[in-house]
Amino acid sequence: MKVQGIKNAHRNVGAVIIATVVACGVIVENVGRAEIRITEGVGRYILEAGHPSLAEWKLPPLAPASDIHGNALTDLGRRLFFDKILSADKTRSCATCHRPELGWSDGLPTARGLDGKPLARATPGLANVAYGSLFNWDGRVASLEEQALGPVFSQSEMGSDSEELVARLEADRFYREAFTKLFPNQPLNEKQVGLALAAFERTLLVQDTRFDRWVAGESGVLTDSEIRGFGVFIDPNRGSCGTCHAPPNFTDNGFHNIGLESFGHGNPDLGRYKIRPVRLMRGAFKTPPLRNIALSAPYFHDGSAATLEDVIEHYRTGGVVKENLSPEMKVLRLNAREKSDLVAFLKAISNSHVNFSTELALEQQ
Repeated sequence: MKVQGIKNAHRNVGAVIIATVVACGVIVENVGRAEIRITEGVGRYILEAGHPSLAEWKLPPLAPASDIHGNALTDLGRRLFFDKILSADKTRSCATCHRPELGWSDGLPTARGLDGKPLARATPGLANVAYGSLFNWDGRVASLEEQALGPVFSQSEMGSDSEELVARLEADRFYREAFTKLFPNQPLNEKQVGLALAAFERTLLVQDTRFDRWVAGESGVLTDSEIRGFGVFIDPNRGSCGTCHAPPNFTDNGFHNIGLESFGHGNPDLGRYKIRPVRLMRGAFKTPPLRNIALSAPYFHDGSAATLEDVIEHYRTGGVVKENLSPEMKVLRLNAREKSDLVAFLKAISNSHVNFSTELALEQQ
């Protein structure tokens, strides 16, 4: 990208960095406090705490739960999520792979199933799944209730059988009474288990990162490096990350082949193609949301990137395997500072503190 001009000036308010992206190039002005302006076509962001142009990055309020059971169903789901009773041999719970302190993932390149057997794909994090519409790396499930039960009945993950699971829950006095109270005059069934698990998973919200506070108007919570990193993130001529990791939840809810090395191996994982067999979907996987991304290493569906730096380097090269590459993939011209700033920004959209839902979950472990 061509730099058209650089100006220096002074104000009493402190150092300002303004970068305006226009069709013909970039104008960078160092004129005061930490602020970056980015303009592209008719779209415009002004990177200043609370500026109205940033409003689309605010997570919208979730629709009120229509379920009449309220908190009681959520509490039951939380207990089930951490209870090994859901697995056939009572050795695993949902939290075995979705650990709150690891961004609701497991810290492994790919998940481990029964008897510690490695599975084909990484464990996705669960932060903000309440905003999702399709679930799993290949988007094969359209309901959080269905998704919650998928691993329970997968013979390679928790290995339960529907009838046997219901029998185990009915034999447990706490669960028998809890389900009877929530669903009177109904026999305990797997659908009720899915409702409870999904109700809990919808509370796993990350809405108060330092970035969210900055967008809401709290100045001083982001460093100059983090603000510059956001500029790189949304600039289509530098990071171009916002193309797929779009506002407000840092995802376009789409599927992309990003050129991972594993796609070049014999008999590669075809991802979304098995669900939607069109050429563009060969090797395409869901764009994950990014809040709390710093907690959930390693990265990508195959766990091949150990660090955020590795992720950025992969995108900088435009991918390893170019066959059937997503049209959004391109070689990035990022210098060392831009890469460092980008990592800093990704950490700013991750919480370093434990929120209420995570705290409750940790208590039950």
